[in-house]
Amino acid sequence: MSSEREALKAEFLRGAGLGDARREPLSGDASTRAYERLRTATGTTLIFMDQPPSAETAPCPPGATPAERAALGYNALARLAAGRVDAFVATAGWLREQGLSAPAIVAADPRAGLAVLEDLGDDLFARLIEQGQDEAPMYAGAIEALARLHAVTPPDVLSYGGVSWPLLTYDETALATADGIFIEWLPKLKAQPAFGPGAVAGWEAVWGPIRRYGDANATVFCHRDYHAENLIWLPGRSGAGRVGLLDFQDALKAHPAWDLSMLLHDARRQVTPQREAACLDLYFRLRPGLDRQAFLADFHSLGALNIVRILGIFARLATRDGKPRYAALMPRLWGYLDRCLADPALSGLAAWLDRHVPAGARS
Repeated sequence: MSSEREALKAEFLRGAGLGDARREPLSGDASTRAYERLRTATGTTLIFMDQPPSAETAPCPPGATPAERAALGYNALARLAAGRVDAFVATAGWLREQGLSAPAIVAADPRAGLAVLEDLGDDLFARLIEQGQDEAPMYAGAIEALARLHAVTPPDVLSYGGVSWPLLTYDETALATADGIFIEWLPKLKAQPAFGPGAVAGWEAVWGPIRRYGDANATVFCHRDYHAENLIWLPGRSGAGRVGLLDFQDALKAHPAWDLSMLLHDARRQVTPQREAACLDLYFRLRPGLDRQAFLADFHSLGALNIVRILGIFARLATRDGKPRYAALMPRLWGYLDRCLADPALSGLAAWLDRHVPAGARS
């Protein structure tokens, strides 16, 4: 942390009336953000977010062509928010307007990449479940929150407190970036030759129709990173509000199956087939107008795309970034992919994998 950045942070906190708060660093994640817990003189706690604006490549401008996005870099291609604080602030405000438990914004300077947030506590789903708490009500709450979001037509622009951020679509280009990571990085993880032109062409033939379908049916707000490490249990609140939401700044419009896959194909903890089935049953009860059979086909195809995306990201983190712990999570993802591949509609993907990544190499 440079002395200039630290001085900027101290000045921001003073301007927010929090210059005397005690600052306690919190553990980080795979992002370029840093968090601290602020303890005020009155005994209350807040969260201090630090996201240097220049730490990542640029986000995707609305209307940018695929070529323009490629020139800007990975964030623009994948339509990631590049950690931008204005994305977090605008999205948090909109989520709270829907009656959901995103953190309240106490103070923010998006240009500086700084914000102070409501402290929702440390009771992440993942930690509570590890401690032996019953996961059933937590997952039910998470499904209730998704069903509420999926019943709303989201705006093209999210706005809150004078801060706006475009809610772009998880379009075909972004989805191609998702499955392309797998093709690029899995061979590097395995220290094997790159997939040949025939394999790449077969991969494209499998995913092209699925990507086009996902783009055309991107109709709901998508948190995009909706899993047990980003959800906080708030049992003192009611209904969908029992689920505290974090890490939603990369939100897009997407097919409703996407966040369900993020929740139920969780790389960091095992979600059993029984829990998956119970969650899907509740989702269909809360959204009775859905065609269950058609939606499950979408869940399997887009879920498979999401899983290969994460496999590719984890291969990249392990290989390029020297983080082998991510490779240790990959067998679980292969297991989730097997669940999706049980759908006969994915026989083409199953055949491609049997030929190019046989079962013995899926670890």
